[in-house]
Amino acid sequence: MGREFGNLTRIRHVISYSLSPLEQRALPHVLSKGVPNMLRRVRESFFRVVPQFVVFYLLYTWGTEEFEKSKRKNPAAYENDK
Repeated sequence: MGREFGNLTRIRHVISYSLSPLEQRALPHVLSKGVPNMLRRVRESFFRVVPQFVVFYLLYTWGTEEFEKSKRKNPAAYENDK
């Protein structure tokens, strides 16, 4: 009848190439190039990122402990109560 979907128009001077999905490799070079690249990037940015998280964690835990201490009553203030 007519043209099939995907070939509805004819474009001149344009060359397109395609590869069958059965011939494609889904994850090429993941283990040989991807993992070493990830390790290199983590190693390069480790000292820029981790100290900030450590300082924030220490500050947060100190603040939480001080808040819990401030909520407690002083037992010395109630020694002479009957």
